[in-house]
Amino acid sequence: MEVSSHIPLAERLRPETLDQYIGQEHLIAKGAILRNAIENNKIPSMIFWGPPGVGKTSLANIMAKQLDRPFYVLSAIQAGVKDVREVFEKARMFPGSILFIDEIHRFNKAQQDALLGAVERGIITLIGATTENPSFEVISPLLSRCQVYILKSLDVEHLDALIDKALDYIRVEKGRTIVVKEREAFYRVSGGDARKLYNAIELVVNAETSENIEITDEFVLKVIQQNLAMYDKNGEMHYDVISAFIKSMRGSDPNAAIYWLARMIEAGEDPLFIARRMVILASEDIGNANPNALLLANACFDAVNKIGYPECRITLAQTVIYLATSPKSNASYVAIDDALAMVRKAGDLSVPLHIRNAPTSLMKKIGYGKDYKYAHEFEGNFVDQEFLPEKISGTMFYNPGNNARENEIRQRMRQLWKNRYKF
Repeated sequence: MEVSSHIPLAERLRPETLDQYIGQEHLIAKGAILRNAIENNKIPSMIFWGPPGVGKTSLANIMAKQLDRPFYVLSAIQAGVKDVREVFEKARMFPGSILFIDEIHRFNKAQQDALLGAVERGIITLIGATTENPSFEVISPLLSRCQVYILKSLDVEHLDALIDKALDYIRVEKGRTIVVKEREAFYRVSGGDARKLYNAIELVVNAETSENIEITDEFVLKVIQQNLAMYDKNGEMHYDVISAFIKSMRGSDPNAAIYWLARMIEAGEDPLFIARRMVILASEDIGNANPNALLLANACFDAVNKIGYPECRITLAQTVIYLATSPKSNASYVAIDDALAMVRKAGDLSVPLHIRNAPTSLMKKIGYGKDYKYAHEFEGNFVDQEFLPEKISGTMFYNPGNNARENEIRQRMRQLWKNRYKF
């Protein structure tokens, strides 16, 4: 007896109230900012920014039901300006109607411009959903009229709750005995994506014909591998492919990287999405091992923006091969994350007096800038002096990578800072 249906399990189990909703406690727990706005019926136009499968669409549906407002849904992949204007005409009869646009980052500038007037006049309350940083993907005039809410990845506690909910539903509806011996495989194949998780559960349960089902990690992985196309029926593998693409470049395999690039091009992936990921990788994974990588990746982004498909595939390919074959270093990435962790741990430590700015006579009188040594007045344009707050003096955040360029940096830093840092 199967649990298959014309309606996917994920859709059948979509929450209908805030209390049924799993995850995003920072937004919808009792007293949280978005829950208060909903309960007071004063929701702004907004952008939901977060990874796939964390509840963006479900939350929009719940808001429309709870507020009893007309609810219109458009997909930015399929809808155009004409579709948007048709929604506006319907919404004029019911000001405050909610328009939900999935993947709003795929709307071009003209399409986003078309939203502005209706949002500003309150004809619609816009809810846009995006997996991309809205600062880059949503035009400034529209972004300034929307509140951005960040939705977080689901953690193990949330995934466990979703698994229990799905299996309880199947037990009640189909009268089957289901014993879950292991859950790690469900965590892995879902990647924190509730839709992927439900797809996996549906496949696993349907793969076992007996009334008594025993679920193990081995069984889950076997079923998913055998039914990969069905598991990815809604296109979630888009995120797996970009992950494989990035990891291939990080791993210095140009052949794998170019293959995954071809997969994305053939699937019609937005070339700017690909180019943007390469700009990030150039700093995160190459950094000062080869500073030219960032220059080339940024030039690639500009070129792709100017010429588009099909010609930009060549520029993308050139840049992919360059980045994949470049020496690698994540030292800058580690340095800024370590420094941020220190700031959060230690708080706002005082700036040492000798390196403070002293624009007024009073500031000079109380010691601002006193004993500061101007590096260019010393041999080699360097003088050993303290630049960190006293409490964290000597702390190293940047540890040069083991590559030709950064080994040169290490040697220079060792000579300059032999009495203060251990490069």
